[in-house]
Amino acid sequence: MDQVLSNISLLIEFPIVNLKIILDGLMIGSLFALAAYGLALVWGVMNVKNLAQGDFVISGGYVSWWLAQHGMPALLGVPIAFAVMWGVGWVAYKLVIRRVIERDLFTSLLATFGLAIMMAQLLNLMFSSDTRSIDLGFDTLYFADGLIDVPIAKLIGVLMAAGLAAAVIVFMKSSRMGQAIRATAQDARAARVMGIDTEKVYAFTFSLNSGICGAAGAIIVMVWLVQPFYGIAYSIRAFVIVTAAGLGNLPGVIAAGLGIGALEQYGAHIFGISYQQAIAVILLLLVLLFRLIQQRRNRQVLK
Repeated sequence: MDQVLSNISLLIEFPIVNLKIILDGLMIGSLFALAAYGLALVWGVMNVKNLAQGDFVISGGYVSWWLAQHGMPALLGVPIAFAVMWGVGWVAYKLVIRRVIERDLFTSLLATFGLAIMMAQLLNLMFSSDTRSIDLGFDTLYFADGLIDVPIAKLIGVLMAAGLAAAVIVFMKSSRMGQAIRATAQDARAARVMGIDTEKVYAFTFSLNSGICGAAGAIIVMVWLVQPFYGIAYSIRAFVIVTAAGLGNLPGVIAAGLGIGALEQYGAHIFGISYQQAIAVILLLLVLLFRLIQQRRNRQVLK
């Protein structure tokens, strides 16, 4: 308890520390938001709650790391991881996901949970349980007499995440497939009547989600760490963000991702880094509780 109070007093005595925590939180939060947007797509279009979301992220990180070990420039690993994980997502859809569309909640959760376990174990067998990262060799920017440090690698990661998010937004609004995805999300039966091949839309949507996760993982391995069993942490965060923001609410997904990133950094500073994962679980429980109360109020109004 004394250590917690000491950490809080540090934030009050040195306000500049708050700025550093917020910057770190916003940088990691941008990657949370990127992975969560893919989950929002799958959830909104296919009504599939993908518990393997974080494992697709980690798999993309390992693709980029493996390429870097074989001489590929790390930054090129991002688009390559996107393409590779796109293919992995298409295979996962054909073998597993298409069988749980329009099924009950338990079936989709069970199927994707099994997929998550299988992916984590495969990564463990292929790469061992050691943590992996890519050292870009970039410098660090210092501000406020060295009290604030911003690694250039993290800045590049944020810019790449923002660029990918912008590209997905433009695609969803401008392309025919993007329009078909939005139509299917609104009413799949009506979309089929209008001549849209919803099976093709579902396969494309899940593959796009997997590609987005792969790119996010490729960025994460450049600025943090990946490990075969880290996927659950990113899955929980993605569920927190999507549940808090709501389906189809991209600005809400971005805001929730950035906010959760900042809250986790504050929690890690105050309570210690070992409690950082617990904070994500607590946030998920709080969001679910809030949604439950909100639904009960809406039912009372309807009566």
